[in-house]
Amino acid sequence: MSHGHSHGPGHHHHHHADGDATSLPPALDMSVPDEELTPGQLSRRSMLRRTGLLGAGLAAGGVLAGAGQAAAAAASQGGRRDGGYLWLAGDHHIHTQYSSDAKYRVIDHVRQANAHGLDWMVITDHGSEAHAKIGVEKVNPDIVAARDQIDDTLVFQGLEWNIPAAEHGTVFVHPGRNEVAVLKEFENSFDGSVKGAGASTPANEALAIAGFNFLAEQVQRRKVKDALFLANHPARKGIDSPHEIRAWRDAQPDIAVGFEGAPGHQAGGLPAPKGPGGARGIYDNSPSADSFAGYPLESYRTWGGFDWMTATVGGLWDSLLAEGKPWWITANSDSHNVYADTAVRGPNSDFNANGRYNDPVYGGISLTDTDFWPGQYSRTHVGSSSFSYQAVMDGIRAGRVWVDHGGLISGLDARLRSGSREVTLGGALHVRRGSQVDLVIEISLANGPNWSQFVPSLARVDVIQGDVTGPVADKDVFATPSTKVVKSFEVNKATGAVRLTYSLGPVDGPVYVRLRGTDGNRSAVGLHGAAVDPAGPAIDVLGDADPWKDLWFYSNPMWVLPA
Repeated sequence: MSHGHSHGPGHHHHHHADGDATSLPPALDMSVPDEELTPGQLSRRSMLRRTGLLGAGLAAGGVLAGAGQAAAAAASQGGRRDGGYLWLAGDHHIHTQYSSDAKYRVIDHVRQANAHGLDWMVITDHGSEAHAKIGVEKVNPDIVAARDQIDDTLVFQGLEWNIPAAEHGTVFVHPGRNEVAVLKEFENSFDGSVKGAGASTPANEALAIAGFNFLAEQVQRRKVKDALFLANHPARKGIDSPHEIRAWRDAQPDIAVGFEGAPGHQAGGLPAPKGPGGARGIYDNSPSADSFAGYPLESYRTWGGFDWMTATVGGLWDSLLAEGKPWWITANSDSHNVYADTAVRGPNSDFNANGRYNDPVYGGISLTDTDFWPGQYSRTHVGSSSFSYQAVMDGIRAGRVWVDHGGLISGLDARLRSGSREVTLGGALHVRRGSQVDLVIEISLANGPNWSQFVPSLARVDVIQGDVTGPVADKDVFATPSTKVVKSFEVNKATGAVRLTYSLGPVDGPVYVRLRGTDGNRSAVGLHGAAVDPAGPAIDVLGDADPWKDLWFYSNPMWVLPA
């Protein structure tokens, strides 16, 4: 991160064979004056400033919400400031013409992600026989070329795994000479579609665990530098049972680290005739033979655009956190076919033979597609030690992650403090029993219009707290009774930043806290009642769930562990 050399207008960071970067892109590096940037770099910097992703950092506490401010501090001081991080926005769930139900080129998505302010992204074409046979190899040159062409957005190669006995998940690896070989072997050996292992049986559940173990072995053998898994749209079909999620996490906790707190396909809820008139996230399902019988009917819908597992205070996500084990949330686009876009698949395509569709062509505007471009609506912000592939993966694994919809806020700095000790998102604060602990929250409000051309307004911030009760005897538990909203802050400010403090008091037992914020447009009493969640997200109505009118942010948790 030290910047001891001068930058010219043509300065770029460089990717080595292992895929990591050596320095910040010029647009993010505030030690490079505006006048030294190329027109394209200046345009990107201006966009980042306008949307609050650059220079919006909060200096207090050292974790800086804006990548530019952190970079400036690093450049001026020869390193990171006070343990601060670059908060890099990204998306780990994106489909291209190498998926049977998508159409865009890799470079289309990378350009769009870059234009919408994303610093990192993962290409995740569907696991399938065609993809396993030829697609995983064919897409790689496109990804490598995009890395060179758009060098200020990190582009990972991954795939959307058909998890045996369960739903889908993102699997991705650190770039390197074996990225294709490892993904290809993984898909051919462990994909539920390729192996005919979709049914909810013990044997198929065991095959999923073998897949996680394979990824861990590839990292251990140094075939790839790193690998991560995040479950996608976990409640959509009800087939990710609580015991399966726990089994994934417990089998390889350094690889299986979380799930989508909010699914993609958010444009699906735009009302007809100007939208698809369907469901946010395409969460319009009912239980099937393979669904977990314990899940209520409400779990098959989104709540304020978020998955039921995340949105329910005291629900499944909280039951995992109450065990005291990490499990993180993300938000992404699941972009296949973008609402109001004009592209259609290239003519004379033969996906089964070629493993891809021909390059898209102009086809007229579509108002029935369900997706947004990467970064256009959903963002996953990762606290990274540097602008590099490994730093992003390390940040995700550590849980330094918060997510937002529609640019509701520009920056978030949340810390637990006790005396001179403090931790940020994903961290555990170790204190003496009975120590006073405070939660300090600093938020940069939206300082410009989002991609729907209005400036979002944050109305309320909720602090959610729960006791850590330890491992559960019943692996299918999906509730924890002690977790509830303990404090709500009304935000009576339209611009700038807000600082909020909540005292946990003297802490005698292990607890965790997490944050949630809303524009206040739609709310309802939570599923566990007003004493637990008096004003949570409302269930999304099929056919009438405009995502731009119902914006939320969520943070990952922090723990207090007294001894």
